[in-house]
Formats: sequence, C-alpha cells, structure tokens
Amino acid sequence: MIRKEKISTNFVLPLIAAASVLRKDKLLKLLLLLANEKKISWNKIYETLLQSYLFAGFPSALISLKIFNDLFPGKKKVNNDLSIKTLKIRGEKTCKKIYEDKYDKLINNVKTFSPELADWLLIEGYGKVLSRKQLSLKDRELSIISMLTVLKFEDQLHSHISGALRLGVKAEYIKSLINSFKIFGSISYTEFGTKVLQKIIA
Repeated sequence: MIRKEKISTNFVLPLIAAASVLRKDKLLKLLLLLANEKKISWNKIYETLLQSYLFAGFPSALISLKIFNDLFPGKKKVNNDLSIKTLKIRGEKTCKKIYEDKYDKLINNVKTFSPELADWLLIEGYGKVLSRKQLSLKDRELSIISMLTVLKFEDQLHSHISGALRLGVKAEYIKSLINSFKIFGSISYTEFGTKVLQKIIA
C-alpha cells in the first residue's frame, strides 16, 4: 500500500505516467484517486495518460484510459484534428524548444535509418501530442522522463532529461522525482534513472 501522504502533489502526474506504462493497474487506480483528492485537473490527468501511447503503444494507453474513464466517466477533453502541415510546423517549434542546438543533429540522425520516423517524430510526437495545450511542456517532459526511466530507454531518457533541464527544470527536482519511483517495488528504476542523470550533470 502506498503512503499517500508521502507523495508530493508535483509528482502525482509523473507517477501516474510510470504506473500506466508498467501496467501496475492497482497502483494506477490509487494514484488516480490521489490525483482527484489533490484536485489535479481532469485534463492534465487525461493528457498524461493519452501521451503514453507514444512510449508504450496503443494497447497500454487504451487500458490506462479505460481505467481512468471507469473511475471518472466523461472527464476528458477532445480537440479538433489539425492538418499534417500544421502539425509538422508546430512539432518543429516544440522540438526545437526541447533540443535547441541539438535539433538538427537529432532529425538528421533519425533520417539516416528512417526518414519516415523522422517525419512522424515531428508530426505525431511533437506536433500532435507534445504541443497540445492542456498540459505544460515541463509537465509533459517530467511524465516522459518517468516513462522512459521505468521502461529503461537510456538514450531517449538522456535526451528528455536534457530537454527538461533546458526548459528550466532543476536537476535536484528530477533527482527527487526519480527517487520517488521506489514506490513501484524495485530500486532498479531509481538506480537506472540516477545513473543517466549523473552522466548529464557530471
């Protein structure tokens, strides 16, 4: 059983993201109820779960969003679709905020092994999902850091921790967030995330 009083309000959304991709559904339900107790916006919770499909796939996101809907029916936000051109333009803008001078290197690197993924990264990832307004870019990055840490994707985690730091998130804050992953019953998540963070700030 989690000690709810020990969980910072600031960490609830990232922990929801991590629980969803780990398929820890009982813990996810408890965290969703905790988010409700702490009066965290429905839209923020919904967006946190929605973007998980980029990192854990549609099956995982479908399960998590169904759990959310079962607990809180009707609490969701629907946006109108945008054109692919518009999605790519805003995706480029958002991606550049995160990667800054590393942007061209990122896109060119992905293009070397998959031109399609380079486009989809901008259109789908950064344009369609990360540019949505219901959740701040900092909050999105913290949830992404959480998912990538517990899934143990080192290169991507390195990129998104670096991106969060560029957005003004403090290293100590990220360290505290990573330390909170002990609630998932394994020290390995915290050890993995801490190792990647230390490489960046060394």
